[in-house]
Formats: sequence, structure tokens, C-alpha cells
Amino acid sequence: MDNMLASGVAQIDRWQEGMQQAFKSVPPGGTTISYLDKQFLVYPDTFWPFTDSQPLVRHFRIRPGESVLDVGTGSGVIAIFACYGGAGRVLAVDINPAALRSAAHNAAAHGFAQIMEVRESDLFGVVGAERFDVITANLPFRDKPAHDVVARSQWDTDFQTNTRFFREVGRCLKPNGRIYFAQSSFGAVAQIKALAKAAGLTLRALGDVTPDAARGKTFYAFMLKRSGRARAA
Repeated sequence: MDNMLASGVAQIDRWQEGMQQAFKSVPPGGTTISYLDKQFLVYPDTFWPFTDSQPLVRHFRIRPGESVLDVGTGSGVIAIFACYGGAGRVLAVDINPAALRSAAHNAAAHGFAQIMEVRESDLFGVVGAERFDVITANLPFRDKPAHDVVARSQWDTDFQTNTRFFREVGRCLKPNGRIYFAQSSFGAVAQIKALAKAAGLTLRALGDVTPDAARGKTFYAFMLKRSGRARAA
């Protein structure tokens, strides 16, 4: 994003503003979105299942019985695919009540209401002392002021949410656990790498997808683990 021309930034702004308006315009009863051959219901003000999370969902691995924490769950798609992957327990958290309503509906619709718990939380606020084998996160990609809870699904004012995530994630991750994290070519990739390093995490690219090469949008998935020094500490 740092190297993107002003015209490119303006184009991304318009595209994301259009998405936010679409999220707000969903009928009160919700609308159904098709995502990786499965159906998900979203209520108004919920970030839809979208291409941005596909590299993560296609490449993350959940071992049978593992515990998973999905931060910023939105409609619950990542958490639900973790259930399909064999997770024994999934906790899905979000700050947006509309997203939680969508995620809870989708967990039940896919038959995972007994495995997947949905809680309202600003990042790790209600997680308590529990630690997880896997933490997944599709946080807002861009350091840009967000004026409401819908905008917060795409924009992170002063990059506060991402900064807090990396500062606090270690207390919720088991010693040999791993993090799966989404980002984009128009997001703050360099800042994410710096935050991960400062948190004692190693970062490895897992996969990417470019649905719209003409507009320069590529979505990435990364896996992060504690470095050897951090584990020893």
C-alpha cells in the first residue's frame, strides 16, 4: 500500500466504501452468500464471506480435536471451515453484534452449534485464561480511520486493532501453537511483518489469490509461530 499511487488508493477507497454500503443494505432477514461451494447467511452490517479469506481457508490445517480461536469472525466462515477441518472446539469472537448474529446462525446451519461458540469481544477481552492450538484472524487490512462498526471490518484507525492483536496474542496461544493470518497487497503488509517480529513470531507465506489483477488486488495468508527464542523464554 505504501507504494500505491494516489489514484490506486482512491480506487481502493471507492471499492471498499461500496462494499460497506452493500453490507448495510442487506434486507433485515439477511441474504445468502455462496462461498467455496457452501452457503452462508449474513444479516445487515456483517462483512460478507469474500475472496480475502480464501487463501487462509484453503491452506490452513486443523488437526483432529484441536482448539481454535477465530478473532474478528464476521459471518463465521473461517471458524466454520475450522469445524469442517476437524476442530474439537472453536471460539469465534467479534466486536460487531450483527456479525455475531450471522456467525451463530451459520454455525447452527452447518451443524456445528455444539463445537463452535460465539462471543462478543474486542479481540481477546473475553477469552480469559484459555489457550488455543490455533488462532485465526482476518483483521482489517488498512491503516485508515473507521467511522463505524461496518467500516472497522476493513479499516483500522491508527492500526490499533492489529497492533493490539500482536501485542496480546501470545497469552492465548499454546506454546507450540500457530496463527493463520490474512492480509492483502493494498494493506499494511510491512507493518504486519514488523509487528510479528516484535512479538517474537516467525512468519511464513502460505498462499495467495489475485481475483482482479487489473485492479491490483492480491490476498495473502500467512502462518506465524513463536520463534525458538520466544519458546525458550
